[in-house]
Amino acid sequence: MNAGRTLDQGVRVPTYVLTCGGVAMPESLRSLPGAVVGERPGKSEVDPHVSGTTRLIVLGGPGNRDADLAVVLTRLLRLDRLDVELAYVAPHPTPATRLWKLPTGDRAARLAVHGSARALPLVRDDAGQALVGQAAMTGADGVPITGETYVDSTLLFSGNTPKVLIEPTAEGPGVRAGLPRRWRTHWVPGRAIQTGSTGLVLTRDGVPHERVIKRSTFYRHTTDWLLVV
Repeated sequence: MNAGRTLDQGVRVPTYVLTCGGVAMPESLRSLPGAVVGERPGKSEVDPHVSGTTRLIVLGGPGNRDADLAVVLTRLLRLDRLDVELAYVAPHPTPATRLWKLPTGDRAARLAVHGSARALPLVRDDAGQALVGQAAMTGADGVPITGETYVDSTLLFSGNTPKVLIEPTAEGPGVRAGLPRRWRTHWVPGRAIQTGSTGLVLTRDGVPHERVIKRSTFYRHTTDWLLVV
């Protein structure tokens, strides 16, 4: 695979591979065009490889693999290229592979080439970042969250809680929030989740936000994304 190749305007490459963080390439993908990019690749690493392709295969890096898929989806969102199919290859299970019932390793690589894409609700936050697996909100400095969370017009909690989890859903309305308990998580589905607090630590797809925040909103975008399943 040519690590330095980009896609020229007007040249269509049906399938293109983005290898994040220099992970090992499965044998079934080595004949495909692609590029090696960093973990959680930035705009300059992703955008040149979008034009002209119909399917992007994302090989998750050795760190927070779901975050690699999330940043690529975020770039497609901002480029208005949600018509591009995304395939995800992770060597081991992650929150996103469990959520979307995806295989891992060599089976994931074969699916990435031969599978069909399915339209799924695209969940984003108020910073315009896509969520592909799970987000978690906890209180700052190890204390419980003090505040409240609404899912649409339904109050999920008010007062104190240790953690709030947020996940996309395969069907409408598109997103859900839950309060994890010892034996199960109580989930409430909706189109938008809003949280206000005295201080929140937000972790998206395994990556903590750079600062403590007081408000967070996740909601279903107006256009779905395409995942190879």
